[in-house]
Amino acid sequence: MTTQELRPGATSYDVEPPYDVTATGLPSDRFHDREQSWLQFNERVLELAEDPSVPLLERVRYLAIFARNLDDFFMVRVAGLKRRMAAGVAVRAASGLLPREVLTRIWTYSRELALRHARCFHERILPSLAAEGIEIVRWSDVDDEARGRMAELFATRVYPVLTPLAVDPAHPFPYISGLSLNLAVVVRDPETGGEHFARVKVPPILPRFVPLSEQRFVPLEDVIAAHLDQLFPGMEILQHHTFRVTRNEDLEVEEDDAENLLQALERELLRRRFGPPVRLEVESSIDPHVLALLVSELGIAEEEVYHLPGPLDLTGLFTIAELDRADLKYPAFVPTTHSDLAEVESSQPPDIFHAVRRREVLLHHPYDAFSTSVQRFIEQAAADPRVLAIKQTLYRTNEESPIVDALIDAAEAGKQVLVVVEIKARFDEEANIRWARKLEQAGCHVVYGLIGLKTHCKLSLVVRDEPGGLRRYVHVGTGNYNPKTARLYEDLGLLSCDPVLTADVAALFNHLSGYARTTTYGRLLVAPRSVRTGLIERIRREVDHHRAGRPARIRFKVNALVDEAIIDELYLASQAGLPIDLWVRGICALKPGVPGLSSTIRVRSVLGRFLEHSRIFSFANGGDTEIWIGSADLMHRNLDRRVEVLVRVLHDDHRRQLSRLFDLAFDEGTSTWHLHDTTWRRHHRAADGEPLLDLQAHLIERRRR
Repeated sequence: MTTQELRPGATSYDVEPPYDVTATGLPSDRFHDREQSWLQFNERVLELAEDPSVPLLERVRYLAIFARNLDDFFMVRVAGLKRRMAAGVAVRAASGLLPREVLTRIWTYSRELALRHARCFHERILPSLAAEGIEIVRWSDVDDEARGRMAELFATRVYPVLTPLAVDPAHPFPYISGLSLNLAVVVRDPETGGEHFARVKVPPILPRFVPLSEQRFVPLEDVIAAHLDQLFPGMEILQHHTFRVTRNEDLEVEEDDAENLLQALERELLRRRFGPPVRLEVESSIDPHVLALLVSELGIAEEEVYHLPGPLDLTGLFTIAELDRADLKYPAFVPTTHSDLAEVESSQPPDIFHAVRRREVLLHHPYDAFSTSVQRFIEQAAADPRVLAIKQTLYRTNEESPIVDALIDAAEAGKQVLVVVEIKARFDEEANIRWARKLEQAGCHVVYGLIGLKTHCKLSLVVRDEPGGLRRYVHVGTGNYNPKTARLYEDLGLLSCDPVLTADVAALFNHLSGYARTTTYGRLLVAPRSVRTGLIERIRREVDHHRAGRPARIRFKVNALVDEAIIDELYLASQAGLPIDLWVRGICALKPGVPGLSSTIRVRSVLGRFLEHSRIFSFANGGDTEIWIGSADLMHRNLDRRVEVLVRVLHDDHRRQLSRLFDLAFDEGTSTWHLHDTTWRRHHRAADGEPLLDLQAHLIERRRR
């Protein structure tokens, strides 16, 4: 494997795929373009915002999620593609498209979606909000009394943090930071008659939508625009227009010197602020001369300009979605303690170790509370005098992390604490650097994993001194150790003290922190060495079972399916007649339901209240069902450039639980999106118009019962 292949952020456009896509005899057009598939995923998010059966403020939230997703897509995927094209290292995608063709399709499709998103906001959401007494108005709709209060707010809270920047021979065009909202202002000097251009940045630290009353709001840029005369006294305000720039915010960090990785990443974070622009959003009413100036000064192409009805930047709708209107949101749901742990919850303190010694515990978040399971596991280990050591991976966590606090407490209590911090977790780099330094200062051993590989696996290991000798306990999960997102993300986790599994995890931690070269494990598949090969081996074994007349079926649940080698094995298995069910939340480069290629493959997608995030790999295995869960999606980066872990689920009741989950998702009475070839269709109402089963609501209700 080359250094080029290992570079963080590499994709199929960086280098030739590590797999010969022409060697199978399968049709050359068998892969769907991954970028278009991602945009289709965001379109499914938009469909939820458009759905009147979804609670209103949840629809507002989906609009904000769509906007944030599209920002991320341009900052990373589009920016990365443009950067590689400029460097001359981009290659034809597995879909057969040239990089320029991919980019053209992105511009066309994303522009259609952005306009549809704006129409949904203006034509559906705003009237529905108004009917519920919630208004987002423009300045022309603000009455005199409210304007007086806004004038006072402007003078005391807004004006002091504004900095108007002129553009003239003495003042070069200012740097426009990525995702900042700005006003392009044209003023006239009444003495000379000269017209001048200036830029005013809308402060991101202030509320995006300013409350006029408890449930009435006006965009902050409207408040600023109404008081521009105070920023440019003595000048005539001729026009003002809102615009927003998206920049390349992906990171490239050379890792040849691991000792200086932290400093290198900090330097790259500073450079990120000055990445080249990849998108310019402007209000449709913008003056052509002002637009021409922006395009020229930013060095942006015409096709990268998005003309939209204002207001721009609807990520600010997250604040509206948080309004205290329970009647306009999903019914309240409080996760409960897992039944295997609830049995010991009455003890003081709750003894997670006792519960795990009795049986392995399969957790399903957010239906099973993270706080009384995984978080409690770490906190109890930190406080338990019998615990000698804790080892932990951290990829993303939240600002006020009880997990980090517990690890610090453990280190200060004299326990050996090892933390593998992935400081290159995209968009969480700065937070992870802070955590790494805080942990180091507390006496934890902090390492940054392996050069060239992101550590993405979700592992905790606790070593405890017990009457019968040392015993190890582990947690292996599919999601991050983040109590906040654990309430929003659907994930799985396994708590265990099985000697085989704990020995595997201990060996893997030694590999991450030292020079261990463990390559085989008892209950784990570990990327980059054995996840792809392990899955392909099992796909082929399943075909053998099918040909021999034994029970055979493949069912996967992933966030993304892109890897060509895995996809081709699934195609070949389908051609052999094997039934295959694929539950894919986001990107799917496989084309299901194509005669002669994938006629036995079904692809479903579930989007809703919780973000489906777990990964499950199930094989009928001749009647002895084999199921794995873990952190790996079926993408190049996960299988080749990350440390990922899949753990085998052994207990019959756990396997039945996960099998029932697949049964629900693929039941024709369950609301899902169906993929046929490259087209997604929502399947959410029966023939009589009645809504189909909401999988997540069903699981919530089952937990309540």
